[in-house]
Amino acid sequence: MFTRKLVQQLIERLCEPRGFIQIVVGPRQTGKTTAVVQALEKLPVGQHFVSADDPNLVSLEWIRNEWEQARALAKNGEAILIIDEIQKIGKWSSMVKLLWDEDTRLHVPLKVILTGSSSLLLQKGLSESLMGRFEMLYSPHWSYAECKEAFGYSLEDFLFFGGYPGAAQLIKDEDRWARYMGASIVEPTISQDILLMEAVRKPALLRTLFMLGSGYSAQELSFTKLLGQLQDAGNTVTLAHYLELLSKASMLTGLQNYSGNQIRAKKSSPRFMIFDTSLLTYASGTNRRRLLENATDKGRLVESAVGAYLLARGKEEGFEVYWWRDKSDEVDFVIKKGAAVTALEVKSGRVKNVGGSLVFKKRYPEALSLIIGSANTPLEDFLLGNKPLFL
Repeated sequence: MFTRKLVQQLIERLCEPRGFIQIVVGPRQTGKTTAVVQALEKLPVGQHFVSADDPNLVSLEWIRNEWEQARALAKNGEAILIIDEIQKIGKWSSMVKLLWDEDTRLHVPLKVILTGSSSLLLQKGLSESLMGRFEMLYSPHWSYAECKEAFGYSLEDFLFFGGYPGAAQLIKDEDRWARYMGASIVEPTISQDILLMEAVRKPALLRTLFMLGSGYSAQELSFTKLLGQLQDAGNTVTLAHYLELLSKASMLTGLQNYSGNQIRAKKSSPRFMIFDTSLLTYASGTNRRRLLENATDKGRLVESAVGAYLLARGKEEGFEVYWWRDKSDEVDFVIKKGAAVTALEVKSGRVKNVGGSLVFKKRYPEALSLIIGSANTPLEDFLLGNKPLFL
């Protein structure tokens, strides 16, 4: 069975002295639970694994009861408690804080792993009740390097089908693959990871925004223009809020225009970007041959693959992802980590102004410039992680 980098990260942290709750978050169906199980198989200590996947059967008292069972294991030495999909229990963080602090005070050698779908988990207690008590581990969509090694994907396979491991066995049948994407990923993410976690007055609008925005991935589109294409659209504030929810669920985001003035950046029209190319493919409803042979469509797919790759690495490595445009000059992506800035232009086959990188470099001379798809930085090498992103 293929082992992701996350597995070794978990093993290393669980071998350290008890210090922090380990939180594993990431999009639905990216292998969070599998990674935890693989890590536990390498650790010869007492383990208690439970899932909160059925919200009708769990409660705060349920957490306490399961915790007590894990404490019983810890009487014989170090033990590990794992609670899967913890975000589905209302006010879970207050109970976890209480029990964790009790164990700390009484020197109970119980380590804890919690998993949850997307960063919506963060809004439900991590930043308040558990401040200073946890570390985060992120399980992103699978990269091209992982899909190539685990499933034998070609570059075109990855561009079209993206990085959901459960869908890999279905890529020979595009219709079956699309049904799986809708029934097992898109709809559950919206109905369970967003609608059950947040107050959404217009669920149909959120779904429509996802489909339309994903189809516009790698393109700039103002909310005002978007309103004209949506029925029952409400207002731009509502759309911006729904896009934020989709972003926190690692489905669709809006990249802001890079600027030294961040207030100005936040006021700019977003450039829509999916977190995995499969979401663009699914939303477009376009067959593989058309999407990969039409220069414009393939160009958007390539740019979306680069954008999704940057978003995933940005979450893991702590850098921000933007784009940049000033009048007719534009750069596909700008990434910033501390004082380091890199401008990335993607040669994707789409017809566009190619002078943006030079203009950006003159304005920000300290920035590194990369041309993805050039002889120095081939697309496949870049997506395989063979090129450094910063100086």
